Amino acid sequence: MEAAEGGGFEADLERRVMVAVKAAEERGDPPLLRAVEAARCVQERGLGLPNPELARVLVSNLCFANNNPSLWKLLDQTMASRVVSPIHVLALLTPRVTPHRRMQPEAYRLYLDLVSRYALSSLSVEAGSCRDKIAKSVDDALQLSDTFGVKKVDFGHAVVLFIMTVITSLIDCTIEDYGLRLVSTDKHGSVCANGGKQLMELDVKGNSYDKRIEHREHLRRTNALLAIEVAEKMSSNKKTKAFLHLIHINMPEKFNGLLQRLQTIDSNILTSESLLSISDILNKLFMNIKKAMSTELLLNKHHLLGTLADAGPCSLNSCNSSGAGRDACWIPIDILMENAMDGKHLYAISAVEVLTELTKTLKVINQASWQETFQALWVSALRLVQRDREPLEGPIPHLDARLCMLLSIVPLAIVAVVKEELDIPYPVNSGFLRSNSHENEGNKFSSRMHGLISSLKMLGQFSALLLPPPSVVNAANNAATKAAVFVSNYKAGNNNLNVVGRNDSSIKAVGNMLHLIVEACIARNLIDTSAYFWPGYVVPSALSRDSTSVQDSPWSTFLEGAPLTGSLKNSLMVTPASSLVELEKMYHIAVNGSEEEKLAAAKILCGASLVRGWNVQEHVVHIVVKLLSPPIPPDSSASGVGNYLIGHMSVLSAILFGVSCVDIVHILSLYGMVPEVAAALMPLCEAFGSLTPLSSHRSSTSEEPSVYTVFSCAFLFLIRLWKFYKPPQEHCIAGRGGSMRMELTLDYLLLMRNSRIALQNSSPVDRTVNNMDPFYSSPSQPVYIDSFPKLRAWYFQNQACIASTLSGLCSKNPVHQVANKILSMICRKMSKTGPVSGNPSSNSSSSISGSPVSTSEDSFQRPMLPAWDILEAVPFVLEAILTACAHGKLSSRELTTGLRDLVDFLPASLATIISYFSAEITRGIWKPVPMNGTDWPSPAPTLLSTESEIKEILASAGVHIKSCYPRGMPPMLPLPMAALVSLTITFKLDKSVEYIHGVVGQALENCATGCTWPSMPIIGALWTQKVRRWHDFIVLSCSRSPFSRDKDAVAQLIRSCFTAFLGPSVVGGSHITAHRGVNGLLGQFMSDQGVRLPIAPGFLYLRTCRTFHDTHFVNEVIFKLVIEWAHKLANEWASGGPAHLKSSQISLAAAASGVQQVATLGTCLLCIAGGVEMVQVLYEETLPTILLSAGGEKLGGAGPVSNILQGYAMAYMLILCGTFVWGVGNTSPAYTSVFSSRRARVIGIHMDFVTGAVEGNILLRCDPATWKAYVSCFVGLLVKFAPAWVHEVKQETLRKLASGLRGWHECDLALSLLERGGPSSMTAVVEYML
Repeated sequence: MEAAEGGGFEADLERRVMVAVKAAEERGDPPLLRAVEAARCVQERGLGLPNPELARVLVSNLCFANNNPSLWKLLDQTMASRVVSPIHVLALLTPRVTPHRRMQPEAYRLYLDLVSRYALSSLSVEAGSCRDKIAKSVDDALQLSDTFGVKKVDFGHAVVLFIMTVITSLIDCTIEDYGLRLVSTDKHGSVCANGGKQLMELDVKGNSYDKRIEHREHLRRTNALLAIEVAEKMSSNKKTKAFLHLIHINMPEKFNGLLQRLQTIDSNILTSESLLSISDILNKLFMNIKKAMSTELLLNKHHLLGTLADAGPCSLNSCNSSGAGRDACWIPIDILMENAMDGKHLYAISAVEVLTELTKTLKVINQASWQETFQALWVSALRLVQRDREPLEGPIPHLDARLCMLLSIVPLAIVAVVKEELDIPYPVNSGFLRSNSHENEGNKFSSRMHGLISSLKMLGQFSALLLPPPSVVNAANNAATKAAVFVSNYKAGNNNLNVVGRNDSSIKAVGNMLHLIVEACIARNLIDTSAYFWPGYVVPSALSRDSTSVQDSPWSTFLEGAPLTGSLKNSLMVTPASSLVELEKMYHIAVNGSEEEKLAAAKILCGASLVRGWNVQEHVVHIVVKLLSPPIPPDSSASGVGNYLIGHMSVLSAILFGVSCVDIVHILSLYGMVPEVAAALMPLCEAFGSLTPLSSHRSSTSEEPSVYTVFSCAFLFLIRLWKFYKPPQEHCIAGRGGSMRMELTLDYLLLMRNSRIALQNSSPVDRTVNNMDPFYSSPSQPVYIDSFPKLRAWYFQNQACIASTLSGLCSKNPVHQVANKILSMICRKMSKTGPVSGNPSSNSSSSISGSPVSTSEDSFQRPMLPAWDILEAVPFVLEAILTACAHGKLSSRELTTGLRDLVDFLPASLATIISYFSAEITRGIWKPVPMNGTDWPSPAPTLLSTESEIKEILASAGVHIKSCYPRGMPPMLPLPMAALVSLTITFKLDKSVEYIHGVVGQALENCATGCTWPSMPIIGALWTQKVRRWHDFIVLSCSRSPFSRDKDAVAQLIRSCFTAFLGPSVVGGSHITAHRGVNGLLGQFMSDQGVRLPIAPGFLYLRTCRTFHDTHFVNEVIFKLVIEWAHKLANEWASGGPAHLKSSQISLAAAASGVQQVATLGTCLLCIAGGVEMVQVLYEETLPTILLSAGGEKLGGAGPVSNILQGYAMAYMLILCGTFVWGVGNTSPAYTSVFSSRRARVIGIHMDFVTGAVEGNILLRCDPATWKAYVSCFVGLLVKFAPAWVHEVKQETLRKLASGLRGWHECDLALSLLERGGPSSMTAVVEYML
């Protein structure tokens, strides 16, 4: 009904207008008076101007009914006098005229003239119904909603998309008119060039077609030239460039369509005479489009803020030489890698993904080339290896984990970066965009690959870092020899660069780490064997002819079909595989071979191939995890699953014991396999823990595996993957003043694993990639803890045991009966042992401590029950014997012997012992017992020296603490703590029980942290007496203990990190320390032939930051130190005096570079200590609190330069913190789920705070100059480095903030902010521009 009324209204208006216009024409009125008559008809109907109905009337009559010159003149006059909207008229004309330009060149010429004159004039229309109708009509005429995918086209969208459509249409017309073929990926193509089938009926009466044919052909030729001239004129306009830039950053796929058209012209310009004749115009058009694509933020360079925000790129080769040195801007990579070596912390997400995102982020932040970025990656990884050339001996990740980072993780991260470019190539590769290497580097084909090759070639200048550790020398020499043999074979006539010939045993070469790096890249198809011909890669003087034959790899013998006999098996265990073919065959044997072959294959796969098979390590990791889940035969019933796994017990036992060492567990963590390992271990624990062992149950050290040993190894491995001994509330974000770190839990690990499965099932890309992997199996079903009732029961019992004391059990309860049986076993063992010395480490009678197995008589006293039943009763056993010892009914020796016998009987019980004792220690209800050597082992012989060494280590790192114990007072520990440490020092140090030590070490540190009594030095002194070769490791571990409770020590350590990295003076030549930068912060070597060097404060920080209790305090200390150093930099810059006036700009740039270094270090320390949660607190609490505070914490007041540098430091640090944890743009689904999911919320809250303060709704106490500097720099850095974040901010917030920036005369900054607000912000940009 409304449509009918609207149609009748417009028909009536058309009749009135045409009558009035015809009457005026008959009177001979000029076009202006005719336009007035048309406007009067509109106003008589109560309609406003410019009128959309009048525009439709005039265009419809012009194109169909009354097409004559007078009507064109009338249309021109109505547009000039703004009776109708010019863009509306042009939008209506475009689809009617351009498709028929060949048939009606006169109309096309008039249309081009109107576009040239009116397309960019008077774009603004007052808000109201007329503007809304114009926007809708423009959308309908040009099909903007369909073409650009915009759901609702308002006036701002209509203006921007109209400009884009007209320019694209004109270029399309020129391309077609010159006979070129456009190959476009546009879904809709050009609606104007190809749309419309109706012919225009121009008035040609009285003219012969034959006489006009030459004139019309001339018009067609000149129209093609005029169209490109009009497009160039439009694109040269400042507003047009802004609108095109808006399309470029918010609709890149649509802008790429324009670039493809320009590429078509550029690729044919030399072969087409017509295009060649207008090359000057085309070059101008290309340059205009390039300027529109530019993402540079045009700040006012006359302002100090413009100088700061436009600080030059910080790269490995161009970084300012002052302060921390040229490596300062890449320090996040060094810190990330060194932090990843912390064996106490496992990761649920792959280090490959984290390193990939950090690499892309730093490339953007440092404005570096890909060559510089990849070079920084390699150099940081080489430094990581050099820091552990002579590692401390102890149960920590050693050189293998560091080599894994250098030769596997880094190459895989680079693969992900390069693959991203190859999967989404830039659509335009033509010459008109090939300039400005940093800005347009992505336009070059495979620029990342070229950057990688350049970075590898540049590594030769880092000769000191390329020196291989002693244990890697042979591998490096083999890699160099392989290259030398290849070159020799090539020179002999083998021209295939991708096939390595047979080894020439007479050729040898000396290699270094570069040769191993190149081999790792070749194995992952990043480069090919042409790298062997790089200058200096194979040095002739390094070659030697030797008659000694080189033995072939045992893997070659294996591939030839040799059986896995003892000698070959042993050789394969210590020789890493080098190809997927070798792994495929070994995996086939592990799955389908005989029992002996399966066992041998399992041990081989868990050997050198897993630890040092760097070229195939990621595949070995997946194989080993896959072998932990043997496929269930289709004929096996649910009740027979346990029996089925018994058949695989030997292989599973070999794998579990093989991967339980510290280095391998950490390597699995680096690959992000912890969730998958947990999911694989849960069925094993459920099955073997539910089986009743045979009466011939043997010790855990026996060669033949038993149900208890397999269960215990699997169970202890599983609980190792998360902090099982911590109460559930400690996993959550606590309130202010408490811990806020998100620790791994079993629930979280399963959530991570299930989300990956869902992603694999939903993503066809992931399925394609996985199907190409020979070890890929179809995605399995999600795993939930409810599917494992026994494990679930223990999980909740463990949490309840930690959270509260045990409740009593009646004597008839089955658990009580099992507990009595265990107590009977323990008591019988105690009676056989008899009274002995008070030092448990002096004698022992359990197999774990190295003594013979119990007699056959004892085996009949052991309760042969499923392991889950025993674990359920263990807490009650522990409560009974601990209470008995506290009341004197049980001696300390008997308590230790009982615990040791329980662990020897079922090693898995150690988990419950640790959980129970840890909880009791935290409750603080047990009295301390004297460690005097009579009742309990005495640390006295080494306690004072241990404490002295701890203080010495801390002092070398710049931390000074008081003595823990007053002199003359005997050392004491709470009873549960004394019992636990006495138990642990009875364990022998043997590879067969390494899975036990992997749990014990962290548990002791956690218990010491939860103990109110300073107990770590006592524990360390006792352990140094037992294992003297671990002395350095133990003392270093003990030196971390003060930071768990001493805030002053934490503050000293953080300050020492800043001093070590930046030096006492950042700008200026005085007081510069010899070691600063990366080496000053993290150290060069951990040890030197067993003698500890002064511990670098950064290394100590990385190993202790997870024990900081009050992470909010850490947040504030770091942030205030960044501000303090910015103030110091400003003072040093200002102290130059008149002599510095001529070079003040350079000095200020140096100060800005120093601020970047300070903020970068602060960001790294903060993110490592608290991760995503701490960054959230920084945005939502720390910064607002400092800005709102008064008194001693008030910012500013020390001079204008100091105020501005402080604001810049805060802005730079907040941007860095956000980019480091959230990424600069779109991240992978796995990374997003862990890190980036909160970005929109946190940024939104902070931007609301900033906007409120800019509008004056929030009263700040800081200096106005500091605040203005902060806001301007924060927004400037945001739009420059992380424009994707702006999309997630509310449009209203962006408008208000842009308005405030305009009030500060930061107009370009305000525009840049609005431009990056997404398609929905186009209207705001148009309103700003108009």
